[in-house]
Amino acid sequence: MPVNIFIPTALRNYAGGSDSVAVEAGTVDGALDALTGRYPDLKKHLYNDEGKLRHFVNIYVNDEDIRYTEKGATPIKDGDALSIVPSIAGGAAVIEEEAAQAVEAGSR
Repeated sequence: MPVNIFIPTALRNYAGGSDSVAVEAGTVDGALDALTGRYPDLKKHLYNDEGKLRHFVNIYVNDEDIRYTEKGATPIKDGDALSIVPSIAGGAAVIEEEAAQAVEAGSR
C-alpha cells in the first residue's frame, strides 16, 4: 500500500489535475522526489533554486507538521497521508480546513 500525497487546488494544474497521487517511499523527501519525478513542473513550485522546500510550503504527515519532526527525513509508512499546504495570506482558515479534510479522508 503506497503513501498518498494530497495536492492543493492551486498546484493541481502542475500535477496533471490530480487531487492526490500515490507513491512508494520511506521518507517525506523520497515521497516528494517521487512526486516531482512524475510531475516535473511541480518542482519549481515546491522548491527554491537551492533545492530546499519553499518557506511557504508546509508538509504534513497525517496530522504532524514535518517542521516539528525530522523535516524531509521524517519516516513514512504505507497508508500514511502527506498533505502539501501552501501558506496563503488571508486564506489560512480555508487552507487549514482543506488540509484537515485531506488528512481525515486519508485515514478512512
